[in-house]
Amino acid sequence: MKALLALLTLAAAPLLSAQITYPGGKGPGEGKHVVFLASDHEYRAEETCPALARILAKSHGFKCTVIFGVDKDGHIQAGSSNISGMEALKDADLLVISARFLNPPAGEMAHLSDYLARGGPVVGLRTSSHAFKIPGNAPTAKFSFDSKVAGFEKGFGHQVLGNTWVGHHGDNHRQGTRIELVPGQKANPILKGVPDTAFCHAGGYVGQAAPDFTVLATSQPLVSMDPKAEADPKKASMPCTWTREYSWGGGKKGRAFHSTQGASEDILDPGYRRLIVNGIFWAAGLEDKITPDLAINFIGPYQPSTFKFEGEVKGVKPSDLAGFESPIMPKGK
Repeated sequence: MKALLALLTLAAAPLLSAQITYPGGKGPGEGKHVVFLASDHEYRAEETCPALARILAKSHGFKCTVIFGVDKDGHIQAGSSNISGMEALKDADLLVISARFLNPPAGEMAHLSDYLARGGPVVGLRTSSHAFKIPGNAPTAKFSFDSKVAGFEKGFGHQVLGNTWVGHHGDNHRQGTRIELVPGQKANPILKGVPDTAFCHAGGYVGQAAPDFTVLATSQPLVSMDPKAEADPKKASMPCTWTREYSWGGGKKGRAFHSTQGASEDILDPGYRRLIVNGIFWAAGLEDKITPDLAINFIGPYQPSTFKFEGEVKGVKPSDLAGFESPIMPKGK
Protein backbone atom coordinates (compact mmCIF):
# COMPACT_ATOMS: atom_id res chain seq x y z
CA MET A 1 0.00 0.00 0.00
CA LYS A 2 2.81 2.43 0.88
CA ALA A 3 4.49 1.72 -2.45
CA LEU A 4 1.22 2.37 -4.28
CA LEU A 5 0.70 5.67 -2.45
CA ALA A 6 4.24 6.71 -3.31
CA LEU A 7 3.62 6.02 -6.99
CA LEU A 8 0.33 7.94 -6.93
CA THR A 9 2.01 10.89 -5.24
CA LEU A 10 4.79 10.90 -7.84
CA ALA A 11 2.28 10.74 -10.67
CA ALA A 12 0.35 13.65 -9.23
CA ALA A 13 3.45 15.82 -8.80
CA PRO A 14 3.82 18.68 -11.29
CA LEU A 15 6.41 18.29 -14.02
CA LEU A 16 9.63 20.21 -13.44
CA SER A 17 9.45 23.49 -15.33
CA ALA A 18 12.46 25.29 -16.76
CA GLN A 19 10.53 28.48 -17.42
CA ILE A 20 8.30 31.16 -15.98
CA THR A 21 5.94 33.62 -17.66
CA TYR A 22 5.19 37.16 -16.59
CA PRO A 23 1.78 38.16 -17.97
CA GLY A 24 1.48 41.27 -20.07
CA GLY A 25 -1.26 43.86 -20.00
CA LYS A 26 -1.81 47.42 -21.08
CA GLY A 27 1.04 49.27 -22.72
CA PRO A 28 2.92 49.54 -26.00
CA GLY A 29 3.88 45.86 -25.80
CA GLU A 30 0.33 44.61 -25.36
CA GLY A 31 -0.25 41.51 -27.46
CA LYS A 32 3.46 40.87 -28.03
CA HIS A 33 5.33 37.87 -26.62
CA VAL A 34 9.02 38.12 -25.68
CA VAL A 35 10.95 34.90 -25.01
CA PHE A 36 14.17 35.04 -23.00
CA LEU A 37 16.79 32.29 -23.10
CA ALA A 38 18.90 32.65 -19.93
CA SER A 39 21.77 30.25 -19.30
CA ASP A 40 25.38 31.37 -19.05
CA HIS A 41 28.18 30.28 -16.75
CA GLU A 42 29.51 33.59 -15.47
CA TYR A 43 27.49 36.75 -15.98
CA ARG A 44 24.30 35.80 -14.15
CA ALA A 45 21.89 35.67 -17.09
CA GLU A 46 19.48 33.99 -14.68
CA GLU A 47 19.24 37.34 -12.88
CA THR A 48 19.50 39.85 -15.73
CA CYS A 49 16.81 38.23 -17.87
CA PRO A 50 13.95 37.95 -15.36
CA ALA A 51 14.69 41.49 -14.15
CA LEU A 52 14.33 42.84 -17.70
CA ALA A 53 11.30 40.61 -18.33
CA ARG A 54 9.48 42.09 -15.33
CA ILE A 55 10.11 45.64 -16.53
CA LEU A 56 8.77 44.80 -19.97
CA ALA A 57 5.72 42.95 -18.62
CA LYS A 58 4.65 45.13 -15.71
CA SER A 59 5.55 48.55 -17.10
CA HIS A 60 5.01 48.04 -20.83
CA GLY A 61 2.50 45.22 -21.33
CA PHE A 62 4.65 42.54 -22.98
CA LYS A 63 4.01 38.90 -22.16
CA CYS A 64 7.45 37.60 -21.18
CA THR A 65 8.57 33.98 -20.94
CA VAL A 66 11.98 33.25 -19.40
CA ILE A 67 13.59 29.87 -20.15
CA PHE A 68 16.40 28.75 -17.84
CA GLY A 69 18.97 26.00 -17.91
CA VAL A 70 18.25 23.67 -14.98
CA ASP A 71 19.78 20.69 -13.21
CA LYS A 72 18.19 17.26 -12.83
CA ASP A 73 16.15 18.48 -9.85
CA GLY A 74 14.77 21.52 -11.63
CA HIS A 75 17.01 24.08 -9.94
CA ILE A 76 18.44 26.88 -12.06
CA GLN A 77 21.97 25.90 -13.04
CA ALA A 78 24.16 28.55 -14.63
CA GLY A 79 25.29 27.47 -18.09
CA SER A 80 23.20 24.30 -18.16
CA SER A 81 22.21 22.97 -21.59
CA ASN A 82 19.26 21.18 -19.98
CA ILE A 83 16.72 23.50 -21.54
CA SER A 84 13.07 22.85 -22.31
CA GLY A 85 10.25 25.03 -23.51
CA MET A 86 11.73 26.50 -26.68
CA GLU A 87 8.42 25.78 -28.40
CA ALA A 88 7.44 29.15 -26.90
CA LEU A 89 9.26 30.64 -29.90
CA LYS A 90 6.43 29.47 -32.17
CA ASP A 91 4.35 32.51 -31.26
CA ALA A 92 7.17 34.79 -30.08
CA ASP A 93 7.54 38.32 -31.38
CA LEU A 94 11.08 38.70 -30.00
CA LEU A 95 13.91 36.56 -28.64
CA VAL A 96 16.25 37.95 -25.99
CA ILE A 97 19.22 35.64 -25.49
CA SER A 98 21.90 35.67 -22.82
CA ALA A 99 23.71 32.33 -23.12
CA ARG A 100 27.20 30.85 -23.29
CA PHE A 101 28.61 27.66 -24.85
CA LEU A 102 25.34 25.70 -24.73
CA ASN A 103 24.55 22.41 -26.46
CA PRO A 104 20.78 22.00 -25.98
CA PRO A 105 18.79 19.02 -27.29
CA ALA A 106 18.26 19.01 -31.07
CA GLY A 107 14.50 19.05 -30.60
CA GLU A 108 14.72 22.32 -28.66
CA MET A 109 17.10 23.84 -31.20
CA ALA A 110 14.66 23.05 -34.01
CA HIS A 111 12.33 25.69 -32.57
CA LEU A 112 15.15 28.24 -32.60
CA SER A 113 16.04 27.34 -36.17
CA ASP A 114 12.42 27.84 -37.27
CA TYR A 115 12.26 31.18 -35.46
CA LEU A 116 15.43 32.47 -37.11
CA ALA A 117 14.36 31.22 -40.55
CA ARG A 118 11.23 33.38 -40.31
CA GLY A 119 13.35 36.40 -39.44
CA GLY A 120 12.22 36.75 -35.84
CA PRO A 121 13.95 39.71 -34.17
CA VAL A 122 16.80 38.94 -31.77
CA VAL A 123 18.39 40.85 -28.88
CA GLY A 124 21.72 39.33 -27.80
CA LEU A 125 23.53 40.15 -24.56
CA ARG A 126 27.18 39.56 -23.60
CA THR A 127 28.23 35.94 -24.26
CA SER A 128 25.48 35.36 -26.80
CA SER A 129 28.14 35.99 -29.43
CA HIS A 130 29.26 32.49 -28.42
CA ALA A 131 25.95 31.19 -27.15
CA PHE A 132 26.50 27.66 -28.47
CA LYS A 133 29.43 25.22 -28.46
CA ILE A 134 28.45 22.09 -30.34
CA PRO A 135 30.53 19.27 -31.85
CA GLY A 136 31.05 19.49 -35.59
CA ASN A 137 29.33 16.14 -36.23
CA ALA A 138 26.16 17.08 -34.34
CA PRO A 139 22.93 17.87 -36.24
CA THR A 140 22.91 21.34 -34.67
CA ALA A 141 26.58 22.14 -35.41
CA LYS A 142 25.62 25.15 -37.53
CA PHE A 143 24.80 27.08 -34.34
CA SER A 144 28.25 26.60 -32.78
CA PHE A 145 30.48 29.65 -32.30
CA ASP A 146 33.16 27.91 -34.36
CA SER A 147 30.84 26.43 -37.00
CA LYS A 148 32.33 25.45 -40.34
CA VAL A 149 28.99 24.47 -41.85
CA ALA A 150 28.60 26.12 -45.26
CA GLY A 151 26.34 29.15 -45.02
CA PHE A 152 26.52 29.14 -41.22
CA GLU A 153 30.21 29.91 -40.70
CA LYS A 154 31.03 30.96 -37.11
CA GLY A 155 27.52 30.05 -36.06
CA PHE A 156 24.70 31.92 -34.39
CA GLY A 157 26.80 34.76 -33.02
CA HIS A 158 28.35 35.71 -36.33
CA GLN A 159 25.38 34.98 -38.55
CA VAL A 160 22.74 36.69 -36.40
CA LEU A 161 24.41 39.14 -34.02
CA GLY A 162 27.38 39.95 -36.24
CA ASN A 163 30.29 38.72 -34.12
CA THR A 164 31.30 35.34 -32.79
CA TRP A 165 33.70 35.04 -29.82
CA VAL A 166 36.74 37.22 -30.54
CA GLY A 167 38.29 37.96 -27.15
CA HIS A 168 38.39 40.21 -24.10
CA HIS A 169 39.41 43.84 -24.36
CA GLY A 170 40.88 44.65 -20.96
CA ASP A 171 41.23 42.60 -17.80
CA ASN A 172 37.80 41.22 -16.91
CA HIS A 173 36.89 41.42 -13.19
CA ARG A 174 39.67 43.98 -12.72
CA GLN A 175 38.73 46.64 -15.24
CA GLY A 176 35.25 48.08 -15.50
CA THR A 177 33.93 49.59 -18.72
CA ARG A 178 32.64 53.02 -19.67
CA ILE A 179 29.93 52.85 -22.33
CA GLU A 180 30.13 55.88 -24.61
CA LEU A 181 27.49 56.82 -27.18
CA VAL A 182 28.56 57.39 -30.77
CA PRO A 183 27.96 61.13 -31.34
CA GLY A 184 26.69 60.64 -34.88
CA GLN A 185 23.91 58.35 -33.62
CA LYS A 186 22.34 60.75 -31.11
CA ALA A 187 19.19 60.98 -33.26
CA ASN A 188 18.75 57.20 -33.30
CA PRO A 189 15.50 56.32 -31.46
CA ILE A 190 17.33 53.66 -29.40
CA LEU A 191 19.37 56.42 -27.77
CA LYS A 192 16.42 58.52 -26.63
CA GLY A 193 16.96 59.42 -22.97
CA VAL A 194 20.24 57.48 -22.80
CA PRO A 195 23.06 59.53 -21.20
CA ASP A 196 26.34 60.03 -23.04
CA THR A 197 28.10 57.56 -20.75
CA ALA A 198 27.20 54.62 -18.53
CA PHE A 199 29.23 52.26 -16.33
CA CYS A 200 29.31 48.49 -16.69
CA HIS A 201 31.05 46.08 -14.33
CA ALA A 202 31.73 43.52 -17.05
CA GLY A 203 35.01 44.01 -18.87
CA GLY A 204 35.18 44.97 -22.52
CA TYR A 205 34.97 42.57 -25.45
CA VAL A 206 36.66 42.93 -28.80
CA GLY A 207 33.93 44.19 -31.10
CA GLN A 208 34.53 44.00 -34.84
CA ALA A 209 32.10 46.21 -36.73
CA ALA A 210 31.13 45.11 -40.22
CA PRO A 211 29.90 47.57 -42.88
CA ASP A 212 26.28 46.55 -42.24
CA PHE A 213 26.42 47.47 -38.54
CA THR A 214 24.93 50.63 -37.09
CA VAL A 215 27.25 51.12 -34.10
CA LEU A 216 25.45 52.97 -31.31
CA ALA A 217 28.02 52.87 -28.50
CA THR A 218 31.59 51.91 -27.75
CA SER A 219 33.22 50.43 -24.65
CA GLN A 220 36.25 52.03 -23.02
CA PRO A 221 38.15 49.89 -20.48
CA LEU A 222 38.95 51.70 -17.23
CA VAL A 223 42.03 51.23 -15.05
CA SER A 224 39.94 49.73 -12.21
CA MET A 225 36.43 48.70 -11.24
CA ASP A 226 35.68 52.20 -9.92
CA PRO A 227 33.01 53.89 -12.09
CA LYS A 228 34.97 57.14 -11.76
CA ALA A 229 38.31 55.59 -12.77
CA GLU A 230 40.36 56.93 -15.64
CA ALA A 231 40.34 55.30 -19.04
CA ASP A 232 43.05 52.74 -19.67
CA PRO A 233 45.47 54.65 -21.93
CA LYS A 234 46.59 51.38 -23.53
CA LYS A 235 43.08 50.32 -24.56
CA ALA A 236 41.11 52.24 -27.16
CA SER A 237 37.31 52.19 -27.33
CA MET A 238 35.74 49.24 -29.14
CA PRO A 239 32.27 48.91 -30.71
CA CYS A 240 29.99 47.36 -28.08
CA THR A 241 26.40 48.06 -29.07
CA TRP A 242 24.99 47.85 -32.57
CA THR A 243 22.05 46.95 -34.76
CA ARG A 244 22.05 45.00 -38.00
CA GLU A 245 19.82 42.95 -40.25
CA TYR A 246 20.40 39.20 -40.41
CA SER A 247 19.28 36.27 -42.54
CA TRP A 248 19.57 32.72 -41.19
CA GLY A 249 20.46 30.30 -43.96
CA GLY A 250 18.88 32.48 -46.63
CA GLY A 251 15.60 32.85 -44.74
CA LYS A 252 13.63 36.04 -44.17
CA LYS A 253 15.54 39.06 -42.92
CA GLY A 254 15.19 40.07 -39.28
CA ARG A 255 16.36 42.73 -36.89
CA ALA A 256 19.22 42.13 -34.45
CA PHE A 257 20.40 44.29 -31.54
CA HIS A 258 23.57 43.26 -29.74
CA SER A 259 25.33 44.51 -26.61
CA THR A 260 28.64 43.01 -25.52
CA GLN A 261 27.73 43.90 -21.92
CA GLY A 262 24.76 42.66 -19.90
CA ALA A 263 26.03 41.15 -16.65
CA SER A 264 23.75 41.14 -13.61
CA GLU A 265 25.42 44.21 -12.12
CA ASP A 266 25.60 46.08 -15.43
CA ILE A 267 21.87 46.77 -15.48
CA LEU A 268 22.13 48.54 -12.12
CA ASP A 269 23.31 51.55 -14.13
CA PRO A 270 20.08 53.28 -15.27
CA GLY A 271 21.72 54.62 -18.42
CA TYR A 272 22.80 51.18 -19.55
CA ARG A 273 19.46 49.66 -18.52
CA ARG A 274 17.63 52.26 -20.62
CA LEU A 275 19.86 51.45 -23.59
CA ILE A 276 18.88 47.78 -23.39
CA VAL A 277 15.15 48.42 -22.88
CA ASN A 278 15.16 50.86 -25.81
CA GLY A 279 17.00 48.28 -27.92
CA ILE A 280 14.34 45.71 -27.09
CA PHE A 281 11.60 48.14 -28.17
CA TRP A 282 13.45 48.77 -31.46
CA ALA A 283 13.93 45.07 -32.13
CA ALA A 284 10.22 44.49 -31.52
CA GLY A 285 9.37 47.16 -34.12
CA LEU A 286 8.22 49.67 -31.53
CA GLU A 287 10.83 52.39 -32.04
CA ASP A 288 8.04 54.94 -32.41
CA LYS A 289 7.01 54.13 -28.81
CA ILE A 290 10.43 54.93 -27.32
CA THR A 291 10.42 58.08 -25.21
CA PRO A 292 13.21 59.68 -23.16
CA ASP A 293 11.33 58.82 -19.96
CA LEU A 294 10.31 55.26 -20.83
CA ALA A 295 9.83 53.36 -17.55
CA ILE A 296 12.92 51.33 -16.61
CA ASN A 297 12.53 50.95 -12.83
CA PHE A 298 13.05 47.47 -11.43
CA ILE A 299 9.90 45.57 -10.52
CA GLY A 300 10.27 43.81 -7.17
CA PRO A 301 13.55 43.47 -5.25
CA TYR A 302 16.59 43.23 -7.52
CA GLN A 303 19.69 42.23 -5.57
CA PRO A 304 22.16 40.93 -8.15
CA SER A 305 25.06 38.63 -7.39
CA THR A 306 28.59 39.57 -8.31
CA PHE A 307 29.27 37.85 -11.60
CA LYS A 308 31.83 35.08 -11.57
CA PHE A 309 32.11 31.39 -12.45
CA GLU A 310 30.34 29.17 -9.88
CA GLY A 311 28.75 32.32 -8.49
CA GLU A 312 25.07 31.60 -8.96
CA VAL A 313 22.67 31.44 -6.03
CA LYS A 314 22.08 27.75 -5.40
CA GLY A 315 18.81 25.93 -4.86
CA VAL A 316 16.57 28.34 -6.78
CA LYS A 317 13.84 27.04 -9.07
CA PRO A 318 12.23 29.13 -11.81
CA SER A 319 9.00 29.08 -9.81
CA ASP A 320 10.82 30.94 -7.00
CA LEU A 321 11.03 33.94 -9.35
CA ALA A 322 7.36 33.89 -10.33
CA GLY A 323 5.24 36.98 -9.83
CA PHE A 324 6.43 40.56 -9.69
CA GLU A 325 7.45 40.81 -6.04
CA SER A 326 9.66 37.75 -5.47
CA PRO A 327 13.29 38.80 -5.00
CA ILE A 328 15.89 38.29 -7.70
CA MET A 329 17.65 36.35 -6.33
CA PRO A 330 16.25 34.87 -3.14
CA LYS A 331 18.95 34.91 -0.48
CA GLY A 332 19.71 32.13 1.94
CA LYS A 333 18.76 29.40 -0.51
